[in-house]
Amino acid sequence: MDAFPAYFPLAGQTVVIAGSGEAAEAKLRLFEGSPARIVRLEGDAALRSDAYAGARLAFIADADRAFAEAASAAARVAGVLVNVADRPDLCDFTTPAVIDRGEVVAAIGTGGASPMLATLLRNDIEQRVPEGAGRVAALFRRFQDEVRARFPDLPARRAFLRDALSGPAAQAALQGNMDEAEALFRDAVARGQAALGRVQLVAGEGPADLLSLRASRALAAADVLIVDEGCDPAVLSMARRDAERVSDRDRAAALARGGLRVVRVTIGPPEAEAARLSTEGVRVELLAAAPE
Repeated sequence: MDAFPAYFPLAGQTVVIAGSGEAAEAKLRLFEGSPARIVRLEGDAALRSDAYAGARLAFIADADRAFAEAASAAARVAGVLVNVADRPDLCDFTTPAVIDRGEVVAAIGTGGASPMLATLLRNDIEQRVPEGAGRVAALFRRFQDEVRARFPDLPARRAFLRDALSGPAAQAALQGNMDEAEALFRDAVARGQAALGRVQLVAGEGPADLLSLRASRALAAADVLIVDEGCDPAVLSMARRDAERVSDRDRAAALARGGLRVVRVTIGPPEAEAARLSTEGVRVELLAAAPE
């Protein structure tokens, strides 16, 4: 990872946009509808460090490099992080291609190397992010404290939330019916039924590009990986980095019964393993490779 992606909360913050021309106007459009206070600077006003006082971020966009250098220097004197359009050598951070769904924001960055590639990838991913995703996130935020209180155990809380994301409350939020969504979510929390865990079996020999979409999603969502020796590292790299990794396959059923989503990454035919786990009273899902 050549650059670490981070999100800056904008509520109550000041963002400065300095410079003139279409690039500066594009930065202004980027913040339309945001809760930040936007300060617009042009000409000599953008060269004074006091003009940036109290700002969280500054975006410098101007065709004149000398202006961009002077304005970025002034912002840094004020302790502000700086992005300079089309001049990565002057940037403290780069601006990604953004998918804006309100409380759900996705960003694709290339470290300034290829903004066009970031835009193309953004367009592809944007089609998969529903318009109502931000409303679902707002719903879950609304009930964060209640969910933590009802499910103090982290694995049970994760299982409940994972199930709720595909449940009726989330569907109502996607459709824009927030009153119904809140009522349904409140009822689900009151019932306190966390989803049962499961064990998903994924072939670990590789190559990784032969995994099915469902298998790759299972790896990305796993709470625990139980891995056979000799698995392809490229397959394992598709898993969440914070997923627990264990080597004792006999723990799979117990972990699943605790509400965790367990992925068994196997070497060799997984059918025997699936049959064994089925006798232990847990849900088992055998994820086939993608067709060649």
